[in-house]
Amino acid sequence: MEEELKVLGAWASPYSVRVQIALDLKGINYTLYEQDLINKSQLLLQSNPVHKKIPALIHNGKAISESLIILQYIDETWPAVPLLPKHPYERAVALFWAAFTDDKFSLSFRDICRTQGEKQEKCIKETVANMLVLEEALKGRPFFGGESVGYVDIVLGCRAVWIQVCEEIGGVKLIDPHNTPFLYAWVQRFRNLDCVKKWLPDFDKLLSYAYMVRNYFLQQ
Repeated sequence: MEEELKVLGAWASPYSVRVQIALDLKGINYTLYEQDLINKSQLLLQSNPVHKKIPALIHNGKAISESLIILQYIDETWPAVPLLPKHPYERAVALFWAAFTDDKFSLSFRDICRTQGEKQEKCIKETVANMLVLEEALKGRPFFGGESVGYVDIVLGCRAVWIQVCEEIGGVKLIDPHNTPFLYAWVQRFRNLDCVKKWLPDFDKLLSYAYMVRNYFLQQ
């Protein structure tokens, strides 16, 4: 029996993009349903009734939500081309850095686009400090997963174009060959992967979207 796999996502969402990259990396066929985040579809509300957010993965009629959980589900369901290491310690380390990326890095990073003045300066300083932590974690390896792309690479790398957008809006370099040479080389390497290039959003389109979001938050 042929498996039915659906992804409910949105083009600008790194959380959606990471799921799409993971599936493409593993060569899994699926159907993408682009969601209107203002007028949420009944399918999305049914698939994620608690948070009512994207992404959602629907596998043979069963829905899974929260992108990090979805990535782990994908890795366990289709173990070829593994994202997470098998060794418990190495797996725990990967999960730690993924949590660091989503829980600590992403908040200050996101708010560069949503704030101004002193608040924005604080966000920039926090983000630069977090980048240096990630630089040290990557040091000496082509990918966070080692010689090949893994879980942490996808969790952080899905934000590659958003990082450029935040640099533009904040007037700062978050990744550059002088202060973060390992991250700089890594992001170029990651972006050039076929399974990544097809899903990362266009910079100009994303920048316009980010300014629209920025204006909304600055008016609140």
